[in-house]
Parts: sequence; C-alpha cells; structure tokens
Amino acid sequence: MEAGALALPRERGESRMPDKDTREKRQHSTTWIPYSYYECRMPEAYMNVPMHWHGEFELDYVRQGRGEFWCGGRKWEAKAGELLLVPPNMLHAAYPGEGEELIYDALVFSPVFVGAGSGDRCTNECIRPLIKGHVQIDVFIRETDKGYGELREAADQIFMCVQKNSARMDLLLKSELLRFFWILEEKGGILLREEGPDESEAVRPALEYMAAHFREEITIEQLAALSHLSRSHFMRCFRKSVGIGAIEHLSQLRIRAACEALCDGAGQIADIAFACGYSNLSNFNRQFLKKVGCSPKEYRRRNKEAVKDKQENA
Repeated sequence: MEAGALALPRERGESRMPDKDTREKRQHSTTWIPYSYYECRMPEAYMNVPMHWHGEFELDYVRQGRGEFWCGGRKWEAKAGELLLVPPNMLHAAYPGEGEELIYDALVFSPVFVGAGSGDRCTNECIRPLIKGHVQIDVFIRETDKGYGELREAADQIFMCVQKNSARMDLLLKSELLRFFWILEEKGGILLREEGPDESEAVRPALEYMAAHFREEITIEQLAALSHLSRSHFMRCFRKSVGIGAIEHLSQLRIRAACEALCDGAGQIADIAFACGYSNLSNFNRQFLKKVGCSPKEYRRRNKEAVKDKQENA
C-alpha cells in the first residue's frame, strides 16, 4: 500500500476529523468497489508507511518478517500471522524492523461496505459507534488474544476474496468482514472507551502541517507552536506518538516524495531534490543513500528495470 500523507479539541467520545488538506490523497474506495487491496513489502518496495490517516477501516495481515506499527499513539512490534484493524481517521504508520523485511496484506474498506449507510439496529448499535469513535477497537490482534484463531480464519477468507476480485466474491467478502466484527464483539475485542485522551492527538496539528508543507523549511519551534506545546515537551510527545523524531519524520516525507518523482518521470535529480525540500544536492544524495540504500540514479534505474520486467511477464 502506498499510503502517504497524513485542531480543534473534541468532546469525550466524539470522532476527530483531521484537516482535509492532510488527509491521505489516494482514493481507496468507490461506490462501485468500496475497498482497495495492497501487498505492502518493506523495504523492497518502499522504506515505510509514514504516519497518515484516511476515512476508511484498514485490516492488515502480517505475512512475513517483523515490524513496528504505530496506531493511535501506541506501538506494536508485529510478527508473521498477526493482525491489525485500524478504525477510520486514526493516525497510523508502519516501519520494518531493523535489518528485516516486513510483508503484509492491507485491505482498506469503506464503512459503507459493512452497512454504515443503513439504519437497522445492528448498524446503529455495533458499526456506527466504531466509525464515530464512541467505542474503541483493540487495534492489535495477537496470537494469544481470545478468538485469534477464528479471526485469522476470517482474515484468510477476506484476503482470498479481494485477490480473486469479482462481484460474486464481494458477497463473501462482505459477510466475512461482518463476521470479523462479530467475533471481536463476541470475544470482547471491542471495548467501551474509558481510557484517557490519545496523546498522539497533541501532535496531529504538527503532522498535518508537515504533510502539507514538507517541501518548505520547517523548524521544531514552528511545530511546537502549532501543537501548543513547549519545544522539549513537543519533541518528547512526537517521538512517543510517532516512533521517530520530528526531523526524521520530515526527512522521510521528503525522501518518499523524491522516490515517487524518480519513478514517475525523467526530471533532473537536482530539480527533484529541490522540489522535495532539499536546498543542497549533496545532502539530498547523502540522505537518500542512507535511507533507501542506493543513490537516486540507481533507484531510478532499478525501478525502470522492474517496470520493464513486469510488463514483459504480464
């Protein structure tokens, strides 16, 4: 999944709707097909999935390797076989483990696909509260959790359906998603929201600003002011919520944008570097090599070869 992108206080239990300018730009669902499927391979396909949000649910199934998932300010070190269910509008990110690969299937699906548009009691009492944030899903589903075997069985069916990709399989997909929610309800995986405020909300304004303005010069002082925190408190809160420091996150946004530009066209590398927020080409090349593992020129060459091989084997 090429998830990229990523305020006012809210009353207890009310859903947070982030700034529309920083919402993930990719369209995951349509009326005709209300979901999208992605095979996420890190660092082979891309370095990581930086902190972002979208208005759909997301179900992730770790197939190989290990990695860190950050969801709603919580960190989880996931391994093969484990699952995540991310509710709409929650900030989340994924990073491969150091020196390891992380491969997982991701299904991003519209709430409408599980009945959000209807008015029956099942929707009103079980589905809509999840969308509005009135109840909280325990995002991380581990092998030791109650109902794990049934949830994994349902997840196997869900991803079989999306890979076959037909209207007939959508019938089974919809029923398996509802079964997944039912198992969570039955086994106690969905709990009333009783905990304190999500600390990641404090840095959401900074994340939103960085996603929209990463090509510009940004300082820690600016970000701290946007979050109404002192510089030191902001830095601690950001690292605790996102898993990396603010400067590192900004660098990841810029390098990711550079990777996309290198794949999309034949622009000069220097022009791409400047367009992505780097004022010094040598610094860009050094940062790119450090984070991607090869030079920008080599990255472009490898991508062209991969595209060519895929076309020849299609």
